Amino acid sequence: MSDSSPLPPVRLHPEAELARDALSTPLLSRAARLARWAGPGTRVDAGGGLVDEQLPAAVEALGLSGDDAAADASEAWRVAVDAGLVEVVDEEEGTVTAGEDLALLTGGSPQDVLAVWLAALETVLADASVPDLDGLMDEGGEVDLSSLDWDPEAEAEFLDGVLGNLYLLTAGEDTPGGAPVPLPALAASVIVPSDMGEPTNDVLEQVSDAMMRLDDQFRMLEPVGFVAYRPVDEALMADAGEEPAAPVDDTDVSRYGMVRLTPLGLYGMRARLMEAGYQAPAVGDLADKGADVLLDGTAAFPPGAAQAETEQWLQRRESLAAARELLAAARGADAGAPLRRLRCQQALSLVGASAEPALREVLDDAELGGLARVWLTENGAADVPPPSEAMVYWLTIDTVAAQLAAEGNSEELRALVEGLAQQHSGFFDAVWRVDHPATADVLEAMGRLHPDKKVAKEARKAAFKARSQQGG
Repeated sequence: MSDSSPLPPVRLHPEAELARDALSTPLLSRAARLARWAGPGTRVDAGGGLVDEQLPAAVEALGLSGDDAAADASEAWRVAVDAGLVEVVDEEEGTVTAGEDLALLTGGSPQDVLAVWLAALETVLADASVPDLDGLMDEGGEVDLSSLDWDPEAEAEFLDGVLGNLYLLTAGEDTPGGAPVPLPALAASVIVPSDMGEPTNDVLEQVSDAMMRLDDQFRMLEPVGFVAYRPVDEALMADAGEEPAAPVDDTDVSRYGMVRLTPLGLYGMRARLMEAGYQAPAVGDLADKGADVLLDGTAAFPPGAAQAETEQWLQRRESLAAARELLAAARGADAGAPLRRLRCQQALSLVGASAEPALREVLDDAELGGLARVWLTENGAADVPPPSEAMVYWLTIDTVAAQLAAEGNSEELRALVEGLAQQHSGFFDAVWRVDHPATADVLEAMGRLHPDKKVAKEARKAAFKARSQQGG
């Protein structure tokens, strides 16, 4: 991902709801329980972890059982320390006390709770980038890293890349809300080069290895509430000589792992991206900004997100005043003005009939008069003056320029171009004279998009005339 261009906008749940989700996650709730359990007799080692002698008591305090109970208690304690729920008082003695942030979980604001959860998340993400060290201890009890092919920075970068792609898939307009992503597709998104047609066996092996790493990592990230994860089917990881316990359906992609960011995970991933310098907008960010910021800010939004953002903006304003502010912000001859006017027109479609006076006020405006007539007609207003031919052509150029900026060379735009050339005889003879900054660019685009070679040539000739007229 590039940190220079904005990421797709995301729709976040209310912070109060996210804070409740954070408090109910298994890992943070365990960390809080251990922070309250700790007392004067609690002892930690040099790294802040519970000494081995006290792990059984911590396991009992959490009500854990099973082979992973001690490891889960140890992790919860580490999160408690890293998140500020527990503070080491004396490193030599190994004594602890309740941390300042423990009280925030019950008496703080939703933002306070989420800040504690984000600290817990960072601890888990750091742990997830560390390989399983079991069996790597030498005779002196030290980890023999020389026997391990592990690059900490590369591993963290790999996980960040995977999570970034998961964020993009979650934020996408075409992705159904909450739809899980198959683990093979997610692994391939960071392994397989975008220009590679058929992956080689070597690349496929890399994807398979990445899936196994991600399976372990997502299992670690689920208890902190970051992801919802369906692990890889254990039968797939059985030795070749072993018989699966049950019949295997090779067509069931979910057996290879399915993952999605939770609403809390989406919040956390956006916070991490913003901390790293990315522009990561969320719907609602512009609700308290001016109309100029709204129209420019939603220019690159997908349609659904743009409408949701605009609806929140309108909810805070009286309809007539909002319409006047939108119309004033839509004026301009700069390159972004056509798309601003398109977003303005879309915003005004959400405003009720009480906005009519604002639209009538701009009927004689060269830039807004056509837009106003469209709105008044669509809303059944009476006595709407017909537009002049010059206004019709100006609005046509402005509309195509906006569509070019919003969608590029889309099929919808291609159909619009074909329709314009068919419906208006002598269209190109007239339109090159339109006094609009984008006239030449629009005609060049029409020449590029129209499938009929004769019509396309007419458009290019008209574009040349328009550019000559503009002094270009």
